[in-house]
Amino acid sequence: MTGFGQGFAHVSGLRADVEISSVNRKQLDVLVNLPRALATLEPWVVEKISHAVSRGRVQVQVALQATGEVAATKVQVDDRLAMASVKEMRRVAKKLGIKDDVGLSDLLRIHGVLVLREAGEDVEKVKPAIEKALDRAMRAFALMRKREGEALARDFSKRIETMTVLADRVGRRAPALTAHYRTMLRERIRMLAGDIAIGDERIEKEVVMFADRADISEELTRLRSHLQQARGMMRQKEPAGRSLDFLAQEMFREINTIGSKAADATISSVVVQFKAELERLREQAQNIE
Repeated sequence: MTGFGQGFAHVSGLRADVEISSVNRKQLDVLVNLPRALATLEPWVVEKISHAVSRGRVQVQVALQATGEVAATKVQVDDRLAMASVKEMRRVAKKLGIKDDVGLSDLLRIHGVLVLREAGEDVEKVKPAIEKALDRAMRAFALMRKREGEALARDFSKRIETMTVLADRVGRRAPALTAHYRTMLRERIRMLAGDIAIGDERIEKEVVMFADRADISEELTRLRSHLQQARGMMRQKEPAGRSLDFLAQEMFREINTIGSKAADATISSVVVQFKAELERLREQAQNIE
């Protein structure tokens, strides 16, 4: 399911900003973007997200900045590296016989002499700010997903009711299949056999065999049971996406068998409509919680 949430918090002169966004995906995939100095917090963030989300590709963006009296960066000079660098440059200048004009600007260009230490390098000090911002972002994120879930639930309910009506239509047509086949068989025999007499006993035997092969009562019972279970899942509070996806597969299996066994134009037309509704439901079910 898609969702987005933002949150921020001020703690001890630090401001933490957190953004959470998600897109549809069958499994859970959490990507966390933290300042490099706070990389050790990634497993903790992933765990908190995993407790709230079971499916989707979730991206978490964490930014940290200093406010008030806390400096955003702390400038440090590596004294030992600076002194060693000056000593080496003067040695080379003396050896080559050139003027010793090493200045501070030259020294600061040497990699590693000037170090910018990011605010928030002390993980335990900044974690409370990040946790508070993350919790706020997760609440906003959950609210947006809840609204989407309610809209999807309404759509699912309509599709389940449509499929129930279609299944009932198949159920009403099923008893007429045997009589229809008997009439069709007699007509074909009359056209093909001409004056050749074929006893009713042989015709009835063929009709009985057809009725046995075309019996779809078991498939209809299972299909209606699956539809009833789907309604129940729509009312529960626990994540139902995977269960609905599984039920959709089972319903497809049953309706496909019904279409194959019935060999009836009317039922075949209903089966096509049922599959169309089912496919739309299944696509959504693969992505929801």
